[in-house]
Amino acid sequence: QVQLVESGGGLVQAGGSLRVSCAASGSISRLNTMAWYRQPPGKQRELVAIITNGGSTNYTDSVKGRFTISRDNAKNTVYLQMSSLKPEDTAVYFCYGNIRTTWRREYDYWGQGTQVTVSS
Repeated sequence: QVQLVESGGGLVQAGGSLRVSCAASGSISRLNTMAWYRQPPGKQRELVAIITNGGSTNYTDSVKGRFTISRDNAKNTVYLQMSSLKPEDTAVYFCYGNIRTTWRREYDYWGQGTQVTVSS
């Protein structure tokens, strides 16, 4: 059994910063590709940032230069540092992970989401 638990969401003013974390726990052998998605109110879920096992990153255009994804493999944790936040960044942020389990199978997992609200 593997779980992804997000934390760090909240309310922040436009222009502010926030860091959300995603802690993986359970029968983990290795975190492969990890990512952050978000779902704004009334809209579809979208990919925000992705980081490979080797540390390569990619971002959706709207957050480039403002958001940074990182990972701490020793802690099985992925972070999303968000700066210069805008009201349009308001969304539920979900952690995604492709994880190799201790029984040598790889599966996709999702966290439950954390709300980020940016006030104008």
